[in-house]
Amino acid sequence: MSKKDVKKVVLAYSGGLDTSVILKWLQDEYNAEVITFTADLGQGEEVEPAREKALAMGIKPENIFILDIQEEFVKDYVFPMFRANAIYEGEYLLGTSIARPLISKKQIEIAEKMGADAVSHGATGKGNDQVRFELGYLGLNPDITVIAPWREWDLNSREKLLSYAAKHGITIDKKHLDADGNPAVSPYSMDANLLHISYEGLSLENPNAEPEESMWLWSVSPENAPDKAEYITIGYKNGDPISINDKEMSPATILRTLNEYGNKHGIGRIDIVENRYVGMKARGCYETPGGTIMLKAHRAIESITLDREAAHLKDELMPKYAKLIYQGYWFSPEREMLQTAIDSTQKDVEGTVRLKLYKGNVIVVGRESEKSLFSEAHSTFEEDEVYNQKDAEGFIRLNALRFIIAGQNKKYYHL
Repeated sequence: MSKKDVKKVVLAYSGGLDTSVILKWLQDEYNAEVITFTADLGQGEEVEPAREKALAMGIKPENIFILDIQEEFVKDYVFPMFRANAIYEGEYLLGTSIARPLISKKQIEIAEKMGADAVSHGATGKGNDQVRFELGYLGLNPDITVIAPWREWDLNSREKLLSYAAKHGITIDKKHLDADGNPAVSPYSMDANLLHISYEGLSLENPNAEPEESMWLWSVSPENAPDKAEYITIGYKNGDPISINDKEMSPATILRTLNEYGNKHGIGRIDIVENRYVGMKARGCYETPGGTIMLKAHRAIESITLDREAAHLKDELMPKYAKLIYQGYWFSPEREMLQTAIDSTQKDVEGTVRLKLYKGNVIVVGRESEKSLFSEAHSTFEEDEVYNQKDAEGFIRLNALRFIIAGQNKKYYHL
């Protein structure tokens, strides 16, 4: 579809510098009617100002969509991911990755409702998000036209965006200006939702440079966390957390509450160099306080309720599952297949986990479940009446039989 054929486009719109410039650019370059979609994913900032900014740029009131999708985000995306204990490259809890398919889904739903023939996003041509958004769009509507401005225009720096905004009368947040009202040095590139906040760019582009303490916006540093440990209990059912300290909560409230605990105790900071889907290595810093607590707790409740071989197979499948999310394949048949397999193991993953939070650490101090497979009668180091230790000899010799035969052959050969 050519530019002149695009009549109506749904833009993923935050109201920030990038998407405000994109909004104007779409109006000028495509001469298209723009529909804005602003997702409230619990990013910690007011989303309603996006409405006023869109109105100021000529968007019709009926073309402005601002949706609170926090509960759907946690229940249908975050929780399924944590049932898999998903971690990318051993450290990254996929906070940005897991939000993209839901944004894509809502854009496609709005496009269908409003009769739009195109969707647009503000991801750059260097990053993973362009892949995540567009695989989501095309997985849900293969006929939709995708407009990726960063792959079309020459506004390839923050300073050029600021100049474009000034030229076209686009309101610039004060944080982008210096004391004299001129374009300031770019802030970190950040992305936030209820699960995490990420930081990229500036001094972080040197992987050997330690980030300054002022960069971290959510959590207290572990050094400055309380000197007294705090204990919490998380209740689980079907592999999902359902309560904190015996108080049942909605999925989003669970995560929000765990974030508060984590931020207070300096939990969930990481500094990593990850391998991007587009081929380059990129350094990023992340705060994932509640997710870090959830991951530790979920593994703890699984440790007493999940069959050994099912647990081991889950651990083998996890890197593939995490990679699918990282690369944007949430709506793929293979991710759905893995999800079905993972979820089938969670029906008995229920009970409670007690945790101690202290200076950046999440320490499991107890776990119990009516579905527990832990048998004290079998595992005790004291005298028992249920386990015959002599049985272990045959088990060991059967498992060692191939070593015994191979060793005999070697002995014969050397003679």
